[in-house]
Amino acid sequence: MRGFFITGTDTGVGKTACTAGLAANLKQRGFDVGIMKPVQTGSEKTCNGLVSVDALFTMIVAEISDPVELVSPYRLEPPLAPSIAAQISGVNIEVHKIDHAYRELCKRHRFMLVEGAGGIMVPVTGRFLMADLVKMLNLPVLIVARPGLGTVNHTLLTIEYAKSRDIQVAGIIINGLNESEAGPAEKTNPGLIEELSGVPVVGIIPYDADLDVDTYKPGRITELVGAGINWEKMSLPGPEGDNHGCKGN
Repeated sequence: MRGFFITGTDTGVGKTACTAGLAANLKQRGFDVGIMKPVQTGSEKTCNGLVSVDALFTMIVAEISDPVELVSPYRLEPPLAPSIAAQISGVNIEVHKIDHAYRELCKRHRFMLVEGAGGIMVPVTGRFLMADLVKMLNLPVLIVARPGLGTVNHTLLTIEYAKSRDIQVAGIIINGLNESEAGPAEKTNPGLIEELSGVPVVGIIPYDADLDVDTYKPGRITELVGAGINWEKMSLPGPEGDNHGCKGN
């Protein structure tokens, strides 16, 4: 295993912030990290074309420089599910193009973090779901979840669906915990999720009011992820060695 696919229990749970924080910390630990956002919806329209906000944020935080065509091969403006955003934009998403970009990034880096769009059952194109993309790239998943009421159900459903597709779930990251407002649900959810799923909660990331992905304000995300992740639970390989994250390796 030479990488992770970062998915979430829903859209807006903080996948991008967690991906950026993980990438920055892994680099500090000696890993040669590449990142990828295969399909970005809600892209920012600029004079130079559509910009993948999520990918650019992560590249800035982790100080990663790769061609945008590889990092985010599909950048779509409508803030919708990829298949619908592509349909509205008149774009045909070709999964082999994503696979090719991933393989090229694997040649450049020894460890890959790939951020999905929305949750694991979001349609990429036609009936090809985000889960199918995970299978194609042959990566274990990290699930980013909210801390509050309702997250047990959402997280367990995501885990069970992943397992039904023979996708390895490497761990769960609880993101955005506001310690000062944490009630019984927030305090008991991590343990309950671990107990019911058998999947480790590998990190709890505090809420950061200064963090804003859309305006490229990283706040203290690198520091918070560094302190909030239980790195032993992550079962990471050594930073050196062959890249086994790519399909077929």
